[in-house]
Amino acid sequence: MVFLGEQHDNPAHHARQAELVAEIAPTALVFEMLTPDQASGITPELVADEAALGEALDWAGSGWPDFTMYYPIFAAAPEAAFYGAAVPREDARRASEIGMVEAFGQGADRFGLPEPLPADEQEARQALQAEAHCDALPEEMLPVMVDIQRLRDAKIAEAALDALEAEGGPVVVITGNGHARPDWGAPALIARAAPDVRMATLGQAEEGAPPLPEGFDRIETAPAVDRGDPCAAFR
Repeated sequence: MVFLGEQHDNPAHHARQAELVAEIAPTALVFEMLTPDQASGITPELVADEAALGEALDWAGSGWPDFTMYYPIFAAAPEAAFYGAAVPREDARRASEIGMVEAFGQGADRFGLPEPLPADEQEARQALQAEAHCDALPEEMLPVMVDIQRLRDAKIAEAALDALEAEGGPVVVITGNGHARPDWGAPALIARAAPDVRMATLGQAEEGAPPLPEGFDRIETAPAVDRGDPCAAFR
C-alpha cells in the first residue's frame, strides 16, 4: 500500500502523483475526494473521457480544486478499481453532534476511535486545527475538529484495507499530507488494524512552507502556489 500525499491545490503535487501511479500500476486507487458511491460508478470508458468523468462525479460541485489537476491520476491507471473514502459534509456535521464513534459505526474499535489520544498528541492536533483555521475557531470547537479528522483517517484506512482485500496489492491512496502522515494519519490506523500490511508514504511539501513532520518514507518539495491571504475569508 502506497500513500501519496498532497497539498490539495498544488498542481505539481498532482502531476507527481500521476507519474507515480503510472509507475506503480496499482490494482486499486483510493481517493479521499470520492464517496464510495461515486467511486463505484467509475468505468474504464468514463476514465477515457475527462469531461464525462468530471460530470459523472459532479466534481465541479464537490468543493475540491479543479478536476484538470486530478484527472491525470485517474488516467494513469484506467483499469484499476476505484474506491472512495470521503466523509461528506453532512456526515461530518452529524459526527460533531453524535460523536465520531457513532458516526463511524461498526468497526470503530478496529481503528482505536473509542480511545482518547495521548494528551500531547491531542494538544498538538488541536494546535494544528487552530492554525489551519487562522485561529478563528472557538476553543471548544478544536476537540470536535480533531475528532472529525480522526473519523476521516479511519474512513481512509477502512477503504484502503477493503481495496487491498478485494483487489490485492499494490493499492495507492491519494490524500492530503495530514491523512498520509505515518505517525497518526491513516497509515498509523492501518498499522494498528492490519500490522502485516506493507506500506510506503510520500509527503509533498512546498518551497518556503513549514516542513512536513518527520516519519514519511520520502518527502519531495515542489514550488508553492500563490494563495493570497488564506485568512482573509476568516476575518
